[in-house]
Amino acid sequence: MNIEEFDYELPKELIAQKPEEQRDSCRLMVLNREKGTIEHKHFYDILDYLGPGDCLVMNDSRVIPARLFGTKAGTGAHIEFLLSKRMHDDTWETLVRPGRRLKPGDRVVFGEGALEATIDGYGKDGTRIVTFHYDGIFMERLEELGKMPLPPYIERESTKEDADMYQTVYAHHNGSVAAPTAGLHFTKELLAKAQEKGVKLVYVTLHVGIGTFRPVKCENIEEHHMHFEEYTISEEAAETINRTIREGGRIISVGTTSTRTLESAAYWDEECGEYRVKAGHDSTGIFIYPGYEWKIVNALITNFHLPKSTLIMLVSSLYNREKILEAYNEAVKEKYRFFSYGDAMAIF
Repeated sequence: MNIEEFDYELPKELIAQKPEEQRDSCRLMVLNREKGTIEHKHFYDILDYLGPGDCLVMNDSRVIPARLFGTKAGTGAHIEFLLSKRMHDDTWETLVRPGRRLKPGDRVVFGEGALEATIDGYGKDGTRIVTFHYDGIFMERLEELGKMPLPPYIERESTKEDADMYQTVYAHHNGSVAAPTAGLHFTKELLAKAQEKGVKLVYVTLHVGIGTFRPVKCENIEEHHMHFEEYTISEEAAETINRTIREGGRIISVGTTSTRTLESAAYWDEECGEYRVKAGHDSTGIFIYPGYEWKIVNALITNFHLPKSTLIMLVSSLYNREKILEAYNEAVKEKYRFFSYGDAMAIF
């Protein structure tokens, strides 16, 4: 398939620059695949589409304040880090700007020396491998000195508000450099009401890396190679998901990261003749686009994604490329807010 088949026109003013004051007050577009209909709701109306026997699967990865601003030792040149992936202990793969200034052996100082980094070598796609040096606990230094890594299409500096709002209310495990944004719309009260209706709440963990911002550069999308991200599914989570499948309930994935986790952990159970989810820790580079055979996920709650992105390809695979583009064009016409801090879409 050609990448141009996943393009649409988006006026720049529809790219959300700030979150809604109330998480669940954003708009919600609901697509019914069986009826071929589109409904315009608010996110708190999602409860009307959930019921007993459903299983809501969410990614509980926590966004770390992964942007660091420092100076190169010896020259004072201003340097920006964006942490990508923890390699081991205090060594990270990191995007650096300006990259040409940093070579193996160079040191970068943050916060008047509270945190330092040594460039160990070169990573993939222009990244650097760096080792941090500090007193105390690394995450405490990062919380003191780092900023939330807002996506490049949010054209402002992060604020104290972002430290809260660019984080799901159920975020738990540190590790992501971008939020699993579909989950940003849920409040604790909304999740409690879902449970009262008999909806099972399940949490998996996938740490989102900087690859989520990388564009597809191949004209033929099948030539695109995804970045790898680590995920974890507990025994309890797998059992709840598999029990839901056995009992005929729906697996409703919150966001593309939860979706990729579930589909990556799927295996064929010969005994029951169905797909099941395997518990454990692994990494995934799964690329889901039209033609993919879905194994676990029945429905999806997500945001509106960038043109020509792997994420719009994923949602097109769950429904239909033409129908998804029709829905996106209607969202533009109705002035929905797009991307990370934008409005939501549900595909049932």
